Amino acid sequence: MDMQDIVITGGGLNGPALALAAARAGLTVTIIDRLPASARRDADFDGRGYAMAMSSVRLLGALGLWDRLKADAQPIARVVASDGRPGEGASPLLLDLDAAEVEEGPFGHMLEDRKLRPVLLDALTEQPNITQLAEETVTGQQVHPGHVTVTLASGATLNARLLVGADGRQSGTGARAGIGRIGWDYGQDALVCAVTHEKSHEGVAHQFFMPGGPLAILPLPGGHRSSIVWSEKRRFAQPLAAGSDADFLTALRPRFGDFLGQIDLAGARYSYPLNLTLAKTTVAERVALIGDAAQGVHPIAGQGLNQGLRDVGTLAQVLAEARRRGEDIGTLQVLDRYRQWRSFDRASLALATDMFNRLFSNDNPLLRIGRDLGMAAVTAAPGLRRRFMREAAGLTGDVPGLLQGLSA
Repeated sequence: MDMQDIVITGGGLNGPALALAAARAGLTVTIIDRLPASARRDADFDGRGYAMAMSSVRLLGALGLWDRLKADAQPIARVVASDGRPGEGASPLLLDLDAAEVEEGPFGHMLEDRKLRPVLLDALTEQPNITQLAEETVTGQQVHPGHVTVTLASGATLNARLLVGADGRQSGTGARAGIGRIGWDYGQDALVCAVTHEKSHEGVAHQFFMPGGPLAILPLPGGHRSSIVWSEKRRFAQPLAAGSDADFLTALRPRFGDFLGQIDLAGARYSYPLNLTLAKTTVAERVALIGDAAQGVHPIAGQGLNQGLRDVGTLAQVLAEARRRGEDIGTLQVLDRYRQWRSFDRASLALATDMFNRLFSNDNPLLRIGRDLGMAAVTAAPGLRRRFMREAAGLTGDVPGLLQGLSA
């Protein structure tokens, strides 16, 4: 194969998004995925729903994808976070954020993986600058003057100016580049599913903090379906994940409460281990990391994919600008602009999600009083409340063009 501008390892969500952004900027891209495309198109491949921040929605719009997705997306009109114990209901001291206070519109939209992934895959096939290699894995990478050579399990080799790792929390791309990681396991699993309920959710997202971990109830289109992300201590979560639907619902109902009426499962259940893993750097010579390969965080704030798309938007802009200047996109001089641009945000997110999980996933009475008063204080302060909402929507800081809905 001829020299490519970029080879991307990992066909999840961030890798394809970067491929599309780079291709639209005139760069040639090969994306390598260990799975067949048919597996990723399976509606039961991944049961997660994503709370797409407003900035992420704008990026999808800039890539020409949002018009294909918006009919299957649920606007998030309000966010309510509360503290409590299973079966006791929520504390009256809560955080209540209304999107009507942010002039740009809703905080974001809920979008299911089974809707987002096929649209991304279809867009890849429509872009002549993108080559897809499915059912392939990378076994080696070697940096040379002016390019990197990638060796595949099939024995084939690829040459590119830049190798991007979008290959998850145990990134082989990062490890082969000598990039170390820091982090720890939370001893929690995320139990993920969708439920139906009698009453309409009215576009409200709920986060209920319990001693074992947070329960997120996230609105899906139609008014009577919600996505559940239930973080629970592993010793309790694993038997639930392996058990029957009836046993799962028996455990979920007292935690969910009755504010939406009767609930029932809608589709398959999934389980994911929760940990924090942070690459010590996101770049090396001819190598860059994005998404979970750069930072894998707790889902407590629903920011994992949003942060990955911030990586995509930032790296795409850095590479597009370097190409316009006639620079070599794989040099550390160029890639360090991406590292610096993202360093504060990624470190802040890792610290915040870790702190929030430790603060809220316990039953300490003093901490409970402190966090309840803190949430109530934010709710009572319009300026602080609005700042909090704009931050969650991805509207603050030095925002790359794609995340503003502009071209890279």
